[in-house]
Amino acid sequence: MYDSITIKGNIVLPTEVLFDSYLTISNGKITSISKEKQDDSEIIDATNQYILPGAIDAHVHCYSSMLEGFSNATKSAAAGGVTTIIEMPYDADKLICTQALFEEKKILLEQEAVVDVAMLATIAPKDGLYQIPLLAESGACGFKVSLFNTDSVRFPKIDEGELYEAFKEIEKTGRPVGVHAETDSIVRKFIDNYADEGENNPSAHCKSRPKVAESTAALTVMELAHYTNAKLHLYHCTFPRIFDLVDYYKSQGTNVTAETCTHYLTLCEDDMERLKAKGKINPPLRSAKDMVDLWELLRHDRIDMVTSDHAPWTIDKKQATDIFSNSSGAPGVEVLLPILYSEGVAKGRISIVQLVKVLSDNPAKHFGLGHRKGKIEVGYDADIVILDPNEKWILDETKMYSTARWSPYEGMAMQGKVKRTFVRGKEVYNGKVIGQLGDGIFINAIHGSEL
Repeated sequence: MYDSITIKGNIVLPTEVLFDSYLTISNGKITSISKEKQDDSEIIDATNQYILPGAIDAHVHCYSSMLEGFSNATKSAAAGGVTTIIEMPYDADKLICTQALFEEKKILLEQEAVVDVAMLATIAPKDGLYQIPLLAESGACGFKVSLFNTDSVRFPKIDEGELYEAFKEIEKTGRPVGVHAETDSIVRKFIDNYADEGENNPSAHCKSRPKVAESTAALTVMELAHYTNAKLHLYHCTFPRIFDLVDYYKSQGTNVTAETCTHYLTLCEDDMERLKAKGKINPPLRSAKDMVDLWELLRHDRIDMVTSDHAPWTIDKKQATDIFSNSSGAPGVEVLLPILYSEGVAKGRISIVQLVKVLSDNPAKHFGLGHRKGKIEVGYDADIVILDPNEKWILDETKMYSTARWSPYEGMAMQGKVKRTFVRGKEVYNGKVIGQLGDGIFINAIHGSEL
């Protein structure tokens, strides 16, 4: 931890880049941003490099695999320039659906996390509504629910009628409610239709989860949000029509945001034969055209956030010859920022300001972290990333920190390298992870009138 330090470089603010400028950090906070050095503090010379606000990955599953945990997921985050993760409430062994379980997990993260963590909660099917205000009281940054029954214990579907009641209760807390939007009955029907094709045919997974399953679910929850005034977030949206529908509901006054993920921007259904089960993700990879069109939406500021949906399954969960017998999801928190820079900014698809908007500013604002996270501003936490925009490298899965030890992006040619990561002024990565377990803290979400 530096008591006071100044970093010189190209500082990326919410609306502009200050070239050859100075950022000063004292006691974990940003204390000055200027064209001239303000004091005699130690200086880090990052000339010709970007000084970015730390990324906030709003979609991380630390415990879908119990081997990963906060320790390995947050080491991965630090290496990738992610200074805050938002943890999902679906652990391999339980739902984080009560205040007691939420408080237990908070204690665990402050023992094991290397970067800062905000946490989502969920509700138990049929009898979980009374816990909603208690979970908000404990600092949950929002609630996550699903219209698809991934697992009746670990990741259940909440029926639409109960969801309507839940939306009304969640609205009272000011917290957002995020939804895994796939219509369960449609997916079940299509999995049955394509079950015989799943043996040695990875593309059957994509066919089994048609676009209409995603769009009908998105419409359902946007209608619920419209009639309850709940603050809604749609996770892992995969094709442009979803964002068209989001724009319509925004025009109607509905409070809704939507994200896409790095895999939908860089991989498509044509990659399934190469990736096999490594490309099995829910919702599935879509067409090459959808991938291109998502970049256009990003360029026009029509996608609110980009996330990793980090799901660190070990490789044994991806080895079955029947595609439907494999776990769904892929590790990604370590490459969220590098991929969006390399494929987006370096290739001229989006600007560096747009990158920090979808990776830092917007997630912080939506999930109640905007009082201290998400941008470079005096008084904010000194969550800082130094990125060399010109360094070229090849993504090597064997050098990543996740216990998954594999990546769907293996061998990808990259431009733009995270060189150093600071969390509240403490350096946690400098080419290797140097942060310690327990350096990260729980970030209490503050929404609306609480600010």
